[in-house]
Amino acid sequence: MTNFSTIYKLSLVAVICFIRACSSSCPVLECWFVQEKVGRGGGLAAATSQEKSLLHIRTDSQTAETQQAPSDIDPDRVYSVTDPAATLCHRSLNPPRGSVNKPQCEINPFLPQPSTLKWVAPLTDSASSPIYLQADWFSTALQGVNGQLAVSTITRAPTATKEHNVILSVTSKTVSVQSRLGEPVLLDCGFWADPSSPLSGSGFAVEWRYQFRGDGRLVLAYDGKTDHLADSQEEGATLDFEGLHQNGNASLIMSEAKVRHSGLYICTVYLPYLVAQVAMELEIVEPPSLSIHPSPLPLAVPGRTLTVQCEASGFAPLSLELSWEFKGTDGTSRPLGSGSVTGHRQAWDGTYSQSTRLELDTTKMDLGRGGEVTCVAVHLGGTRRASVTLNVIGFSTPSIEDSMAMVGVALVLYGFIKFVSWTFTSSGSDEAGPQDKKDK
Repeated sequence: MTNFSTIYKLSLVAVICFIRACSSSCPVLECWFVQEKVGRGGGLAAATSQEKSLLHIRTDSQTAETQQAPSDIDPDRVYSVTDPAATLCHRSLNPPRGSVNKPQCEINPFLPQPSTLKWVAPLTDSASSPIYLQADWFSTALQGVNGQLAVSTITRAPTATKEHNVILSVTSKTVSVQSRLGEPVLLDCGFWADPSSPLSGSGFAVEWRYQFRGDGRLVLAYDGKTDHLADSQEEGATLDFEGLHQNGNASLIMSEAKVRHSGLYICTVYLPYLVAQVAMELEIVEPPSLSIHPSPLPLAVPGRTLTVQCEASGFAPLSLELSWEFKGTDGTSRPLGSGSVTGHRQAWDGTYSQSTRLELDTTKMDLGRGGEVTCVAVHLGGTRRASVTLNVIGFSTPSIEDSMAMVGVALVLYGFIKFVSWTFTSSGSDEAGPQDKKDK
């Protein structure tokens, strides 16, 4: 029993040390506090002010310590933020001391209010704001170093205090995603709501929107309170509804990537009177397929021009560089330029095609006895090559190998002629012998 008690105490000490280590690993975030300046009237939009601020992150409100503000930061802009979910303690938000790369952070005042969206309105059916909302609210947007993480939080602080508590946080670990055509795509989005908040027990709503070059559309919207999907759901897009209700997994799942899916995706999570969102970029990248015409190439004759065409098809996005290379029989390579490049053509599936034409003039180009002509396509999805063999006839200065081959052929022909001559001579002699004997 004594041994069991000792082991229990040691385990408890280890857990406490681990928790303290986790708490101590949380960062001190440098943020820009942005808010509208108090206007003096008039029709112009209010200007904004921007001040440096510090967020001391911790996972337990009992571990708060007094922090002295740096000289360039107003002490009123130094906040203590309690985040029980430890979302703000992610390693990408806490780079090594002295690191050049730092996370991006912006904090703004936030005004809780009901939403009029039909998949969010059921969260505030009572039409009365709880006393709980009478506090200072803030919205914070963060992005980790190297684009590893995007976080949006809504924090609450008792009026005129600097002790913030995270009430809602939305995160994504897929800030930038690339996918091939036809593959399934997962855009990560998760949320956490403070279970001690009276707002967390009143349901939630999730919305995914798409934006590209000023155009936008609703991809999917879900009312978690009434378990209802919006009618305008995009084909092939869905959620893991079990994971959504159990652990806040609001990730978007698309069954098949298409070119039109490239763009910005915004995951928005609603609680009663609160909203937070993160954005991520999806790019569909498909390398080109190359084909050369004609293939094989006809023999190149000195004084005549041979035209070769290379077509790149089925690629996305649009940017592509086409060029030609020539590798002689001696193994040396040299560029032949880009040739005559056509404009882009778009196929029914949204992919692009483009071609280039190269004219091979043996009187102007030193092509020797021939070699290998290669079409090179440089694309975001990778570099692709296609080659054909070029043979040049009538070359004026044969090489040593060609000369030796010609001598060999001449010797073989000479031997063959001698053999035929000898055969005919012998057969003629055999036929003349019996006739001479008869005459005698």
